[in-house]
Amino acid sequence: MKAFLIILTVCALLQSTLYAQPRKTSSTPKRPKLVVGIVVDQMRWDYLYRYQDRYGENGFNRLLKQGYSCAQTFISHLPSFTAVGHSTIYTGAVPAVHGIVGNEWMDQITGKKWYCTEDENVQTIGSQSDAGKMSPRHLRTSTLGDELRLATNFRSKVVGVSLKDRAAILPAGHTANGAYWLDDESGCFVSSTYYMKELPEWVKHYNEKKVPEQLVAKGWNTLYPLRSYVQSSADDVKWEGTFKGEDAPVFPHNIAQIYKKDPGVIRYTPFGNSLTLDFAKAAVEGYALGQSEVTDFLAINCASTDYVGHKFGPNSIEVEDTYLRLDQELAGFLSFLDKQIGKGNYLLFLTADHGAAHSVNFMKEHRLPAGFFQTKTFIKELNERFLKEFDVEKLVRSGVNYQLHFDHDKIAAHQLDFTAIKEQAIAYLQKQAGVQFALDIQAVGSAPVPQPVREMIVNGNFPKRTGSIMMIPEPGWFQGFTRGTTHGTWNPYDTHIPLLFMGWGIPHGESHQRVHMTDIAPTLAALLHIQMPNGTTGKVIREVLDH
Repeated sequence: MKAFLIILTVCALLQSTLYAQPRKTSSTPKRPKLVVGIVVDQMRWDYLYRYQDRYGENGFNRLLKQGYSCAQTFISHLPSFTAVGHSTIYTGAVPAVHGIVGNEWMDQITGKKWYCTEDENVQTIGSQSDAGKMSPRHLRTSTLGDELRLATNFRSKVVGVSLKDRAAILPAGHTANGAYWLDDESGCFVSSTYYMKELPEWVKHYNEKKVPEQLVAKGWNTLYPLRSYVQSSADDVKWEGTFKGEDAPVFPHNIAQIYKKDPGVIRYTPFGNSLTLDFAKAAVEGYALGQSEVTDFLAINCASTDYVGHKFGPNSIEVEDTYLRLDQELAGFLSFLDKQIGKGNYLLFLTADHGAAHSVNFMKEHRLPAGFFQTKTFIKELNERFLKEFDVEKLVRSGVNYQLHFDHDKIAAHQLDFTAIKEQAIAYLQKQAGVQFALDIQAVGSAPVPQPVREMIVNGNFPKRTGSIMMIPEPGWFQGFTRGTTHGTWNPYDTHIPLLFMGWGIPHGESHQRVHMTDIAPTLAALLHIQMPNGTTGKVIREVLDH
């Protein structure tokens, strides 16, 4: 009898042990240990090849030679801005669905201006500043990270890292374990009470090391001899910006001294990317990413390419040097993943949130059509016209995101004909220099614009957050400053982006089939055998899977 009881007890213990452990069967879907998304801010597609002969073998060239390149990847929405791009990459949805229509926008009901991740209901973690009053609450759909968490009953860990709050928060999604970004006031990585009550110990330890100070200590000089930067303009040209205290935009830049008064200056140097990827390594170790039986996800944004591009423009030595240094940093990060996670155990993709136009004055100097889009002038003159005709001030509120936003309360209160107002505004705009098209967004279906542009306007239209009239600049024209450059238009220099996959389950190859930014998330969802994000409008890139 005792022997029988012992057998029953042992069987019960074995059964409870088996049920307590995650069950692995032959039908369990195979997945990588870790998925890493790297979004290089403002990276035009041609940068893969513009500097290719100067890249090493283990950075961008490794991705090209070992991974799969979707060489004709395009953004399919307007405007082509940072927050919109990051949201689209990780949701697989266009702005008309996910709701992030710009880095900022105007609420069409209240007239209030919103920043894409601002949230007064949360507080900063890791600093006394307001830099952490941020969350993903304005994002209206789930992200790939959210779906991975749901698929594993929240056992998977998802983390976002960037210098920019929006580029850490929006990719990580609503259910992320953490998102971290740089606070210029303290020079430290911070987060929000949306995610946690206090910073993890590993983040506190990282901030204590004062890594930014170490990175800028020697200033910024070129990685190679100045004369070897043959892909760039001369060092001193009129269309480049300068750092505070500089007389000219030339090397070496005394970043160490500038940093003492303005820690945020690191963003405008290649060392911001070094900092980001170094912190990403710390996040892999701190969260033990890729070390459990489920797949984890790390979303990284290298933002300094955007800051440097804005200040100096695509044809600058500063931009070339930034990409040559990023190539080295990328090689180091891939080597880290090889050792930490193991070759073939992680899936990595690299893309961009948008591209950039050449500087207007650079274009003009080389007899290429270009100009500055005078949005403020348009608004001023339109409001003067409407004041004379209707005796109502400031009917046009804003021109943010290449859209005219009207004061609907004033229009209703004075019983004005809104359709007639829009028609007058469009007639005026179509006569202005640099305006290629101006149209009523609600009547875009009948507007005489090329189909691709029409579709991009529709994809960017979230009625509660978008304006009433869309303004399309001529090629080479943009809202901006006389130095540096910007982005935001439909043209290929803003919307043709790199897309490379490498690692677990990825063949080597290249496709020239046209795909879109919205296709990234559903492709990754298919590879992971999880549900695609709940607003996805993109499709699976079959070439990445069919091998």
